[in-house]
Amino acid sequence: MIPPKIMVVEDDGPLCMLIQYALETEGYDVEMVTRGGDAEIRLQDYLPDLLVLDRMLPAVSGTELGKRLRMRPETMQLPIIMLTARGEERVRELSTGFDDYLVKPFTTPELTVRVRTLLRRVKPEVLSDVLVVHDITLDRRQHQVFRKSRPVQLSPTEFRLLEFMMQHPGRVISREQLRDRVWGNSVYMDGRAVDVFINRLRKSLKATRDIIRTVRGAGYSIGQATDALHGS
Repeated sequence: MIPPKIMVVEDDGPLCMLIQYALETEGYDVEMVTRGGDAEIRLQDYLPDLLVLDRMLPAVSGTELGKRLRMRPETMQLPIIMLTARGEERVRELSTGFDDYLVKPFTTPELTVRVRTLLRRVKPEVLSDVLVVHDITLDRRQHQVFRKSRPVQLSPTEFRLLEFMMQHPGRVISREQLRDRVWGNSVYMDGRAVDVFINRLRKSLKATRDIIRTVRGAGYSIGQATDALHGS
C-alpha cells in the first residue's frame, strides 16, 4: 500500500524533527522542506496528499505560498493545514483558502488527529482499503485487483502505479509525479520508461485508452470513481 504523502514546510529545525517523527510513526511518507520558495518549486512536479505549512517562512511566507498554490489547477484542491503562532488570525487564515490550522505550541497527537481528519474529509481515497474506478477494483489489504469482477495479475510496480492513479481519479498526473510516488527519488526514471509501464498496465488490465487516458504534453489520467470508497 502506498502510504499517504505529507509535505511539511517548516523552518524550525527541532519542530521539523518532532513533526516528521510523529507523522512517520503514523505511517505517513513525509517530506520536509524549510523554505517556501523551495516548496513552490518542488510542488511544480510533485503531488503530496496533504501540505502542512508554517505561516512564517523566510522569503516566501506560508500565507503567500498558499495563495499561489490555490491559483494553480494542479494544487487548487490540495489540502493545507496552516501552522500559526497567532491564533487570533485563524478566521482570516481559513478564509484565504486553507482547510485547517494549528496554533503553536501544539502537541504532536493533536497534529496527527488533524491530519487524519482532514484526509478522511477531503481525500478519503488515500485512506481507503478498497478503491473503485470504472469497472476496476483495487483491494489494498488483500493486494488484489479485479476488472469486471475477474482477478487481474499485476506486477508489484504495476500495482503501485495503478494504486496511485486510483487515489486521484480524474486528475491529470504528470510523468514526474508518477515517477516520484511509484519509484521514489532514489531511482532514475525518464518519461519514456514511465510510458512503458503505463502501456504494460493497460495490457495487464486489458484496458482501453478511454480508461487510462494519455493527456498530450501533461501525463496520464484515470477516470472518475463510480462507486463509494470503503472504510480503512
